[in-house]
Amino acid sequence: MTVRKENIKKRSGTHRKSHRCDVISIALRLAVNLAAVTTAAVLIFIIVYILINGIPYISADLFAWKYNSENVSMMPAIVNTIYMIALALLFSVPVGIGSAIYLTEYAKRGNKIAACVKLTAETLSGIPSIVYGLFGQLFFVKYLHMGLSLISGALTLAIMILPLIMRTTEEALVAVPDSYREGSFGLGAGKLRTVFSVVLPSAVPGIISGVILAIGRIVGESAALIFTAGTVAEAATSLLSSARTLAVHMYALSDEGLYLNQTYATAVILLVIVIFINALSEYTAKLLGGKTRNG
Repeated sequence: MTVRKENIKKRSGTHRKSHRCDVISIALRLAVNLAAVTTAAVLIFIIVYILINGIPYISADLFAWKYNSENVSMMPAIVNTIYMIALALLFSVPVGIGSAIYLTEYAKRGNKIAACVKLTAETLSGIPSIVYGLFGQLFFVKYLHMGLSLISGALTLAIMILPLIMRTTEEALVAVPDSYREGSFGLGAGKLRTVFSVVLPSAVPGIISGVILAIGRIVGESAALIFTAGTVAEAATSLLSSARTLAVHMYALSDEGLYLNQTYATAVILLVIVIFINALSEYTAKLLGGKTRNG
């Protein structure tokens, strides 16, 4: 009888623990689902709010080649945004990819230089954009005498997006199976040829995704560029020309308080560009990933 009672107590205790775990699992699942629904609802609300307030005021005047106080055209800002993207990527992509290759393929475990580079990248990724803007103003604008210009803004943005490109490239390189490297070495290829002929082509989808996400950050950046590139509403004619990007253009219109309707219309265009860039990133990664696997 005593043994039977003990067995019954053990079973009841196990049943209570199992029931408690089930309740906790259900509660956590509900919390996760609620968080996901809340996030989606907030995102949808922001998008719908911008579209409702901005679409009615999109007109041909907003895409005129010359900016004036009547049409407040965003076309010069769009052109400057393209210039800014090209220059920032020109400075950051080679450095970011090269650093990632060194960290993953050449640096040995416990390498102090590699540890310093990783710590620096993590620190840079957590710095607010306004701090980058102040640094760019002090160093590029004043110390190097570049002034408020396209090149000052591009160099500042290049430093901002460098950790993003380096991290995504590093993750893409790490994801390449070691069997690829071993097979290349087995065929007699050297380290450099293995990296550039085998490893890098396999990591292209991840690298391209990181670059496109960096473009999205450039397009949406305003705080750093106000202090480095300026707010002149004309298309840049040289690297030392002051120019505003689309995000800075939207900020300038809202700050003046006279063109709120045009501000919403500009926000719609900026929103569409950002969504397109994110969609392009995902599509490119899938497309290149499929080609890599098939090839």
